[in-house]
Amino acid sequence: MSVYETVQRRRTIRRFQPKRVPLITLRKIVDSARMGPSAMNLQPWEFIIVDSPELVRAIYANTQWAGYLPKEQGPPPPGKEPTAFIVVLRNVRFASKWTGHDIGAAVENMILVALEEGIGSCWIASVSRPTLRPILNIPDDLEIDSVLALGYPDEQPMAFDLDESVKYFRDAEGRLHVPKRTMDSVVSHNKFGQR
Repeated sequence: MSVYETVQRRRTIRRFQPKRVPLITLRKIVDSARMGPSAMNLQPWEFIIVDSPELVRAIYANTQWAGYLPKEQGPPPPGKEPTAFIVVLRNVRFASKWTGHDIGAAVENMILVALEEGIGSCWIASVSRPTLRPILNIPDDLEIDSVLALGYPDEQPMAFDLDESVKYFRDAEGRLHVPKRTMDSVVSHNKFGQR
């Protein structure tokens, strides 16, 4: 599969199979983040791979899922939770005004490599940081940026061209539908507004 095909296939996954992701695969996913582009090459990131079932449950309990969906449709139901997390940390010693860009590029690398490995992901910024810091023994010079939920997918969300609303939804069968803006609505050629 080409990189373009991988990008086109990528969807956020919120339902997972109860099958653990091998540590070697999780390390490969994080290695792809480590190689991401970084302004001034500061590499302001650190990562915690979490695959201990107890710690996975603790992180899961401190996340919020799918803000557009009704509460009963958003978070994974029992037995469909992620089996691993990668906690993404900002190292304040290497921070710059571009740190958010650097983190975004690193996380996207992880999402794409995970998909290539058959692993689904959900990037979550809605995290109870004060609760997770002591659970994960995170030092003061590191800030929790986000977490990446991981596991083998148990759903196949589908994209469709955006009409008016950006809100994703589940249909009567529970399949997730995700609107995406069309190329014509986001791309100009040579000058803004020229299509």
